[in-house]
Amino acid sequence: MPANIRKIVVVVEETRREMGREIAPPTRRAAAVAIIANPFAGRYQEDLEDLMAIGEELGDLLGRRAVAALGVAPGMIESYGKAAMVGENGELEHAAAILHPRLGKPLRAAVEKGAALVPSSKKMGGPGQPLDIPLGHKDAAYVRSHFDGMEVRVNDAPRANEIMVAIAVADSGRPLPRVGGLTKDEAKGEDGLR
Repeated sequence: MPANIRKIVVVVEETRREMGREIAPPTRRAAAVAIIANPFAGRYQEDLEDLMAIGEELGDLLGRRAVAALGVAPGMIESYGKAAMVGENGELEHAAAILHPRLGKPLRAAVEKGAALVPSSKKMGGPGQPLDIPLGHKDAAYVRSHFDGMEVRVNDAPRANEIMVAIAVADSGRPLPRVGGLTKDEAKGEDGLR
């Protein structure tokens, strides 16, 4: 069953100044968000295979859209994350079925590599409610400068029978990082941690 998509929203955020300091180059994040019909809204469904397949489809579509929004080569993406918000007639397990079993593989292909786990969050909510997409370095989870996030909201989503699915990518870490730890230049990206 392919995703029944009502709307796609793509947002780019560029930070040029922070605490009175110029950020050069600017930190840039992009999120691609799909608002889809929840095929299991209002009823319990034991087998969530349809949502897992939708997750795979959206990992590819939204991953490519987010990378394209930044206008960089896929290998230039440094961070990624995923999130979903289920409308009131759904359940958190619907978001989990989309996000976890299969969405990661096509997202990793869209950003070239992606050795680290994809940070994720899920929640229930309604139209206009914010969804926080956690971000982490795509190849080395211990790179602290890339512990970040991006907030998105869609004024008319998710409706009661919908799911809002989002992927975010960044071509850098936070602006002005200075909390120490492994740097992106020191990361090897072999084990997904360091």
